[in-house]
Amino acid sequence: MTDEPPEAQTATELSAVEPAAEELDVALRRREFAELLGEFRRTAVLLPLGVEPGSDGEQGWLAADFNGIRFILAFSDEYALARYAQARGEYGREWVYQTVLGAKLLDVAVPAAGVPCGVALDCADAPGGGTVFPPVKGIVPDEAAVDIDDEGKQV
Repeated sequence: MTDEPPEAQTATELSAVEPAAEELDVALRRREFAELLGEFRRTAVLLPLGVEPGSDGEQGWLAADFNGIRFILAFSDEYALARYAQARGEYGREWVYQTVLGAKLLDVAVPAAGVPCGVALDCADAPGGGTVFPPVKGIVPDEAAVDIDDEGKQV
């Protein structure tokens, strides 16, 4: 160890430290997301029904399409759904919803969608408050993951 102040460290010494810190940060974020995903899978969420019936005459779950991926809109509780209704300017109408376990949503409903599909949880919450579960390996079954090629390899 030298007696030089940290500012005097060489660029080589600093560049050796930065990747290690970045890798640690990435590992921490992945662990936090894995914990969040596990909690989501064990929790029942609210799925509001759309106002208009679908092509089959049934009211389907509310969803939004973004960049070619459909996201089923899920809410952790009635307060989160109310914030969404208020953000849409539709607070005054009745919001009918179903309750579904997160695991069933990811493992059954997402693959059954017939299009690339994920889940957006509490999407009306302030930036950083909601969570997106994209259709990728490790979140949805491999057959519904958009990052798996025809040979079953992650791309």
